[in-house]
Formats: sequence, C-alpha cells, structure tokens
Amino acid sequence: MSDLRDRLVRARARMAGRTSDFDLNAAAAGSGPRSLRGAGVLVGVRETGRVILTKRSSALSQHPGQIAFPGGKIEPRDTDATAAALREAWEETALPPGAVDVLGELPGHETVTGFRMVPVLGLVRGDVDLRPEAGEVAEIFEVPLAHLADPSRYRVEARPWRGTVRRYYVVPWGPYYIWGATARILRALAEGLA
Repeated sequence: MSDLRDRLVRARARMAGRTSDFDLNAAAAGSGPRSLRGAGVLVGVRETGRVILTKRSSALSQHPGQIAFPGGKIEPRDTDATAAALREAWEETALPPGAVDVLGELPGHETVTGFRMVPVLGLVRGDVDLRPEAGEVAEIFEVPLAHLADPSRYRVEARPWRGTVRRYYVVPWGPYYIWGATARILRALAEGLA
C-alpha cells in the first residue's frame, strides 16, 4: 500500500494546472469570467489499485446515466471541497469518510455546465462495502488504476452540442463509457503518473 500511496502523492505533485471541458473546445469558452458553482468529487483509489466510479441514475435532471466520481456541489455546511467530496461519497456510496486517507486536491476542473470541480485524491483503506444510493446512483463499479494510468487508453471523440461540435476525452472500460469531465480528470492523473 505504501508504494501505491507514494506513487499517487508523486503524481499529484507532478500534475499541471487546471483542466477544463474547454481544453479541446477553446472557441466554446467565450470571453470574460464565468460564474461558477463549487463542487468536490472524490477520486477514490482502493488499496487494491482500483478507482471507484459511479453510474448516475437515469432519473437525475443533470448528467443522467453518466459515469462520474462520487461528489457534488459544495453546500454551506461544507468547510471546503474536500468536505463536500467526502460527504457526497458517503451519501452516494456509503463510503465512510474515516476510511479515506486524503492525499490532497488535484488541479481544479471547469465544466461546461458551470461548475468549478475540485477533484480530491484519496486512498481508500480496507475492504469497505459500498452501496449505491438509489435516488442518485444506479451503479458503483471499479476500474484498475493501471488501465486509467495508461495514456494510450484515452481518445478524443466529438458530438453535436448547442449548435456546434464538442470534443472530449473518453477512456472506455468494458461496458462503461467514461467521458467528459471524468475522463479529463483521469487523463490529467494519468499524465502525472506517467
């Protein structure tokens, strides 16, 4: 476990600046500052070297059915993005905050939907049994860090969006189509791990 922890800490230190949904779509960013809502997400890596991801409920109004990290917007009761990420991970997956060794924040990510997302890197200790909160999470699954750390697994795809073409990263895993902000954050982590 200490090897994995050391590897993640070194990767975090090597990571470049913020990422954005506009990295591949500079023209769509517009000019001037945007009003962004804060959010915290947990990039939880188990001691076994597997990354915890969720498939969002198809009943949700925002990002239904998409693959995401456990997390959500920063609420007034949260002291910071880390507190929000740990609270949301508990609410969405029953991951006890005490089981997470927080290694620190990764560079922030601006989403096209108006969030300033702060990924929180954490090592999940022990064999914690996770359970999806049915109202928000359809499924919890795990992907080997070795798969996500390999830059050759990522590709750029595009689709129509608001009258233009939006490009984004994808990193498929079995039946799971990991794309958008989640894939972009994972790709940044892969660059740090390389």
